[in-house]
Amino acid sequence: MQMTSPELDRFDRAILQVMAADGRISVTDLACRIGLSKSPTQARLKRLEQDGYITGYRAILDPIRLGLDHVAFVEVRLSDTREAALLAFNKAVAEIPEIEQCHMLAANFDYLLKVRVRDMAAYRAVLGEKISSLPHVASTSTYVAMQAVKEGML
Repeated sequence: MQMTSPELDRFDRAILQVMAADGRISVTDLACRIGLSKSPTQARLKRLEQDGYITGYRAILDPIRLGLDHVAFVEVRLSDTREAALLAFNKAVAEIPEIEQCHMLAANFDYLLKVRVRDMAAYRAVLGEKISSLPHVASTSTYVAMQAVKEGML
């Protein structure tokens, strides 16, 4: 993990690294891992939360065990890239639960979507009924992932 923010010292970076790997670690164990006592570790953790470095805590679910082992990446080209069209697309994408990630790119297409579903039939339905009907979609290209080599934060 490489963090270069000038406000963060080595203890802050160590806290972020440990928390990214184990958000349920106790403050006592965290303090032990980073080499500080409990009180300053707790104060630093609170400051990192308040300053927005830590934005929340959540359970990380196993999509394979949930039957969502089909991943497709979708290039999306829009027919209109003015601000209102981009905002409409962004808003509509947020409403589709199968779209796990959406990134606007500086490329020969406008957006890259990561879509996670149970199988190819489910993907075809999502593409045909949801993605293709998003505002201003002109065309899509799909790439099916065979294996996730690395996923997750940091």
